[in-house]
Order: sequence, then structure tokens, then C-alpha cells
Amino acid sequence: MKKILILGGGFSKERAISLVTSKSVLKALKKKKYKTIICEPDGKLIEKIKSFKPNVVFNALHGRFGEDGYIQAVLEAAKVKYTHSGVLASSIAMNKEASKKIFLKNKITTPKYIKYIFNKDNLINKKILLKVKKKLKFPAVIKPINEGSSVDVYICNEKNFLQKLRKLSAYKEILIEEFIGGREIQVAILGQKKLGAIELVPKRKFYDYEAKYNSKAKTKHIIPVNLSKRDLKNLLNIALKAHNLIGCRGVTRSDFKFYKGKFFLLEINTQPGMTSLSLVPEIAAYVGMSFTKLVEWIINDASINR
Repeated sequence: MKKILILGGGFSKERAISLVTSKSVLKALKKKKYKTIICEPDGKLIEKIKSFKPNVVFNALHGRFGEDGYIQAVLEAAKVKYTHSGVLASSIAMNKEASKKIFLKNKITTPKYIKYIFNKDNLINKKILLKVKKKLKFPAVIKPINEGSSVDVYICNEKNFLQKLRKLSAYKEILIEEFIGGREIQVAILGQKKLGAIELVPKRKFYDYEAKYNSKAKTKHIIPVNLSKRDLKNLLNIALKAHNLIGCRGVTRSDFKFYKGKFFLLEINTQPGMTSLSLVPEIAAYVGMSFTKLVEWIINDASINR
């Protein structure tokens, strides 16, 4: 009987979602009679690993310290097999600026952006307003460089831009990005398999945290996506290319906008959600892969030196 230690909870702003993910994974594994526990990534984690002696650590953490290379480095040091991407790929994917640079270098279309660093002198500096008007135009998107699940992401107009900007001052550095309209499409990659795509039609301004995790937000999910065969093939190829360029392992989900015949890659997620509202399990189910089979695939893919 395999022993699986599920890492859930954590210290990021996505703690609540991580707990839901970890419980969903636990439920699936219990059906297959794995010996499984959920564990917090606290100061006693190494002791718990040594005591439980898991065959695999299933990383169900989201956000900072869970998908940015930090916990991956801990697990590599502990020499225990773990799921999802490794240290470097996790770090790059979580850093929106670093991943964008790789996309641009490899001719993957992504929205134009400005990196903004806060200091005590520029919190209300109107020069950035003029720079955004000139380089990106309004509306514009502001977001932390190292957060997931659309945490603290705002679409701003010229009037509320500085006000929204101040809200993110605790992050020290952020991205200001051109707003791309059009359709929201997500792609799941499983190893080297192009699992599929799903389109989202949120009732909110965009597919934000509430749209992702609050069932009352009522985001419409469309699968199969209404694209030509050529466009769909191109979309899936871009997602796999990004997955490989960053060095991802296991499962990833890439977020795209489709506007005026072009696919814009917004970011790649190395720890996609595994809740009842999550997209990767929905895409998997559409192609005939149950949630339990998906979780088992991820476990069988686990390794060290990722």
C-alpha cells in the first residue's frame, strides 16, 4: 500500500483553496485505499516526513511558499518524491515577469507590461500614470508579480489607477499590464499530453478569485471550445511549448486571451486547483479521465530532481 502525504493549507493568501484541494485529493485516494494524511508545511514538516515515510508527497499547496520553488527545495532536500514542477520551473512560473521574458524571447505573444517598484517617494508619483497612458493605454491591469489565483488583480481606468496602485504597495513590486479583451481560454497539459481547453465566460469583469472559487459567481464553462481545428491546434501547441520552455513537470494550466485572431498567454500555473470548480479536472473529465485517475496519474509521475 502506497503512503501519500498531502501538503495542504500553508501560509499564502490561497490557504483556503489549498485546504479544499487537499481534501478533494484525500477523498479520491481513500477510494483506492492509499494510506494518506494531510499535513501543513510548518516547522515540523521534515519530522513528519521522517515519521510517516511517504512514498510520495502530493503538493496541494497554492500561492507563495507552495508553488514558487520554496517547498520544492525543502522536498528535494528531504529526498522524497513529490508531485508537480520542480524548484526552478516553479520559481519561474510564479514570477510573472520572469515567465513573460521567456515567452517573449521565444515568440509567444503575451500582453505588454511595465514593472513598477514601490518606494516611499513614488507611491503617488503621477509619472507612472503618464507612462502607462503612453506605453500601454487604459484600461490597464495591475497585479503582484508573485501571487496566484488572481489575488489582488485589478482592472483600472485612468481615474482610479493611482488609488488601486496604492492598494498593492505592500508587494513592493508589481506588474502593470495592457488589458486584453476577448475570450478567456484555459489549457491543461499533463506531462507531454495536450489534455484540452476550456472557455470561461465570467459574469464578473474577468476570471478573478471570486469567479474561480465562489459557486455563486456563476462563471459559464464551455467545453469543447468553439475554435477552428487550426486555431485549437495552435493554442494547444503554445501551451505545451510554454510548459516545456519553463521546464514544468506533471500538470500545468495556461491562461490565455483570444483577441482579434491572436492568442495572448497571460501566465502558466504549475499548481492548478483540484476543487469541484477547478478547470483541469473538468477538462480531464471531458476527455474521459476521472478525478481519481487524474490524481493517480499525478502521483505516478512524482519524483525527485524535478
